[in-house]
Amino acid sequence: MIRFQSVSFTYPEAHQPAIQGIDLHIPRGEFVLLSGVSGSGKSTLLRCINGLVPYFSGGVIQGQIQVAGISPLEAGPKAMSQVVGFVFQDPETQFVYERVEDDIAFSLENSALPSVEMRRRVEWVLDLLQLREYRKRRLATFSGGERQRVAIAAGLVRHPQVMVFDEPTSQLDPQSSEQVLQTILQLHRELELTIVLSEHRLERVLPYVDRIVHLEMGQPGVISGPPQTVLKQIDHTPPLISLAKTLDWQPLPLSLDQARQFAREARTNSWRLPLPSTRNPSPGQALRSPHTPVMQICDLEVDIGKTNVLRSVSLEIYPGEILAIIGANGVGKTTLLRSLVGLQKPARGQITLDGKPIHGLNPATICQQIGYLPQDPNALLFSDSVRAEMLLTLKNHQLSQHQYPTDALLEELGILPLAEAYPRDLSVGERQRAALAAILVTLPKVILLDEPTRGLDYLCKQQLTRLFSGWREAGRAVVIVTHDVELVAQIADRVALMVDGAIKTQAQPAEVMQNHPEYASQVARLFPNTSWVTAQQALSEMNK
Repeated sequence: MIRFQSVSFTYPEAHQPAIQGIDLHIPRGEFVLLSGVSGSGKSTLLRCINGLVPYFSGGVIQGQIQVAGISPLEAGPKAMSQVVGFVFQDPETQFVYERVEDDIAFSLENSALPSVEMRRRVEWVLDLLQLREYRKRRLATFSGGERQRVAIAAGLVRHPQVMVFDEPTSQLDPQSSEQVLQTILQLHRELELTIVLSEHRLERVLPYVDRIVHLEMGQPGVISGPPQTVLKQIDHTPPLISLAKTLDWQPLPLSLDQARQFAREARTNSWRLPLPSTRNPSPGQALRSPHTPVMQICDLEVDIGKTNVLRSVSLEIYPGEILAIIGANGVGKTTLLRSLVGLQKPARGQITLDGKPIHGLNPATICQQIGYLPQDPNALLFSDSVRAEMLLTLKNHQLSQHQYPTDALLEELGILPLAEAYPRDLSVGERQRAALAAILVTLPKVILLDEPTRGLDYLCKQQLTRLFSGWREAGRAVVIVTHDVELVAQIADRVALMVDGAIKTQAQPAEVMQNHPEYASQVARLFPNTSWVTAQQALSEMNK
């Protein structure tokens, strides 16, 4: 179905190829997972399949590509759209119309199909993806998972032979991610589509795929083969795989169901597992610092239009602590962070910083003491270089650049060599750290991060968690809004679970994961009668 022969591609003005020497054959009907660290060329390879590279990107491409017997290099994206459906990481970039039915039909309007056939296809895809009852709804009212289903419908309505997904679950909570993956699996089974899907959180997809194609940063070619074979050859893997590789479980389990038998046998043979914690701290008491809270939120209410988005939220934030805020899409997590820096005005309640109310202060004044990184780091990047971003922040706060160690901060973030680079030319992880430099240069007491691991590979996540640990040791308060339960397990001291605009519970990660298994890490689910939430904890206890 898909064949690459000696394919290399270099973007305009780039010094190194984005992909090099790619030889790859994907048979018809396979479900393929494309993996690799940020910047290894995954998105470039995907865009070669439908001709977006090089037609829209420019650049120099070498080699041959065949998809369903057609060359994308000769046919171009318009012709390839009849063969390849493409779903991007952010579904909003694909939407043209406001309503579901209109947006799905739009992708057929330039295909010269008779109107009767267009209507038949729209009705078919609405039924297939269970969108019929939503056909007249505005896309702005949809959750992230629902929007992805509409984006999938728009790609599928052309009856393609191949569906390509570029990180389709990176912005979704665990429940929405599972729904989207089940939709993709349904298409694979019922329509026998060839699926090529790129994803950083491999644990979400591994149980379902036929093959992994892995790209190594800066290396020619790919590693391609059955999942167990490829996972043994790569370093950065999900917690379950890392644990299984360390304990030499054979065959390598790809899912929790496959791993549970190994866990039961090991538990019976050699382990004495610790009992679950019986401590049940009241809200705000789990693993907190003995210090006075640096921020206090009391009975906070936020209305957006006629919707009550936050309801009686009370929370204390302590120096030297990492607080993770979790919950489904749309429960108010981002609104809460925006309220803490004055970007969203509360209807009722109070927020204090060092005991003083922030009500009435402008966001610029608040952000001198509270660093806020939104979901999209591009929203903070305006200057011609990373260093200029930091200097612009200092200028906006009327602070002297000589009093703040800009180079030391860039060194801490691991991007000092990129100080003069144009921020928007950087990789996802590098752009995020450039944005962090811009907000941290004022040495804020509190750091607020909204989905900081979105779109990051395992290596970038490891680098980020080391930064978090350093900030905690320096006495800063760190608040993370995230759907990444593995990050929560790895780094959080305390977890606040939000439901319908309110804080439902606060506790240590292990307790929240035991009581709310939908937010449990892989290790917490594998060993439900313990307080373990990470592979490191499990291995440490086993070695005692």
